[in-house]
Amino acid sequence: MQPRIIALLPRLRRFCEGLAGSPHDGDDLMQATVERALTRAHQFDEDSRLDSWMYRIAQNLHIDRGRSLKRRGTSVDLEHAEELTGDDGRQITEARSDLAAAQAVLRALPEDQRATFLLVVVEGLSYREAAEAMDVQIGTVMSRIARARQRIAEELAPREAAR
Repeated sequence: MQPRIIALLPRLRRFCEGLAGSPHDGDDLMQATVERALTRAHQFDEDSRLDSWMYRIAQNLHIDRGRSLKRRGTSVDLEHAEELTGDDGRQITEARSDLAAAQAVLRALPEDQRATFLLVVVEGLSYREAAEAMDVQIGTVMSRIARARQRIAEELAPREAAR
């Protein structure tokens, strides 16, 4: 099996680099893929394709690394930590305040406008799909969305002007 893996390395490297987005990260992914394949060679079905099996291992490792990074965040060498800038607390607070204001305006909308707005804008339904879901005419959906957007814009405009 090892000679077959060695013959596959150039293709596997291109694939891993494409997944990882950089040559360095691609090489790391390829190394982990080969290591996993060698340690689990007993699981390989000789009737299947080696390249497909290796590609699947690479994809699974890449997905696992992505999930891990989301949980742990980005790691940085201490030497470079001084060069990093932190989040702007003021900007974060303003964004949270804007979100809270938008949520308050949304809650204040009449029920029919709020439901229609949520279906179309938040859930991504088309006007036709929203009309079917609410058992109303498509023109009613369009009217409710227009009124909801106008009300939201009117309520949030003073906040924007104050900036």
